[in-house]
Amino acid sequence: MADDKLSDFTERQLTTRLVYDGRLLKVREDAVQLPDGNAARREYVEHPGAVMIVAFPDEKTILIERQFRYAPRQHFFELPAGKIEAGEYPLKTAQRELQEECGYAAASWLHLASLYSSIGYSNERIELYLARELRYVGGALDDGEFLEVSAIPLDEALEWARAGRITDIKTIAGLAWAKLFERC
Repeated sequence: MADDKLSDFTERQLTTRLVYDGRLLKVREDAVQLPDGNAARREYVEHPGAVMIVAFPDEKTILIERQFRYAPRQHFFELPAGKIEAGEYPLKTAQRELQEECGYAAASWLHLASLYSSIGYSNERIELYLARELRYVGGALDDGEFLEVSAIPLDEALEWARAGRITDIKTIAGLAWAKLFERC
């Protein structure tokens, strides 16, 4: 369908109320006007945004992290990622996170996509980058951050996703994008 034929279903914000103000997240409740003129309420999570990196130490191998995530209370295999700090450009965040978490700097960076992870209840946007020409420079995890970094073939990581060993949706999307651009 051509964009000029799309209907406008935009909801208009009438009021907003901050329900929760945390260190990472804010929760809001808004009153909105629906396209038909009726009113409704919307609850959503405000997130500062994040980056995720597909880092290739060589042509076929990527870096994968394993870390414990408290909310689901289990360990996950994930691509390196991190929160964008206030006023920080996403590429700078990606460069910082790759070094802090994995100990690498990259000479080549390519922005692959902007991803929205949970559009039904959050405005979190994840900027996905491909990093190549890595050199080890040493890492420095944040206080209270614990993770293991491994280098595995991209095709093996994709097989882990198919087999259910990788279940983090942002990582699965990142791996799919990486496969599309693995030769860039």
